[in-house]
Amino acid sequence: MKNMKMLIRIVLMFVAILVTTFVNAQEMNSLSEQQKSIVQIAALTAKGSLPALATQLDAGLDAGLTINQIKEVIIHTYAYAGFPRSIRGLQTFMTVLEDRKAKGIIDKVGVDVSPIHNDDSKYNRGKAVLDSLLGTPQNGPQTGYSAFAPTIEIFLKEHLFADIFERDILTYTERELATIAVLSSIGGVEPMLKSHLSICLNVGLSAAQLEQFIAVIASTVGEEESEDVKVVLEEVLKSRKAK
Repeated sequence: MKNMKMLIRIVLMFVAILVTTFVNAQEMNSLSEQQKSIVQIAALTAKGSLPALATQLDAGLDAGLTINQIKEVIIHTYAYAGFPRSIRGLQTFMTVLEDRKAKGIIDKVGVDVSPIHNDDSKYNRGKAVLDSLLGTPQNGPQTGYSAFAPTIEIFLKEHLFADIFERDILTYTERELATIAVLSSIGGVEPMLKSHLSICLNVGLSAAQLEQFIAVIASTVGEEESEDVKVVLEEVLKSRKAK
């Protein structure tokens, strides 16, 4: 009898391990519903497709995103698509929240941004964030556009990667999903898209998840945009395999 009980325990433990492994594998191969919502909200905000955005804002709240998380996605969008698109997105979100409140739906506000306790300069803080995203320190002399217009390089470090990326309402992974969603939607920025797709892999997204991202772009923005992203992703994956 004791041997039988022990055998049953071993079998149950083995089954539990298999289930856990399967679930983890599925998670690595799939974007969560909240991640899909972040992609859709960022893409539609960048496009200025406000009726479709209103629908996806509703869906994002229903998927469990908080008000503050969605606001942050829309705020993040302005760094890549400009203030007008971001402000129109926020105005659309205000209307959606008012409509939901009128229906008796109480949405979770969520946590606010944590204070920054770092006495280092914003430039150095932003550089540290960018280095962590790229996975390697960028210590060489400035080249390309950074050498041509040093001011924009300062703005990128101090504002984008310090002021914005340090705001912990969204994770780096969530911010990168929002970023590639915007870049995929506006088009014509393949070098930046290539860089951020690579960063997505650095922060833990899998190739399968990025392929699913492309499918979300196809259904949200269009097949043409998704095909462009597919070409760039193939280049990124091929380059990483060659290393």
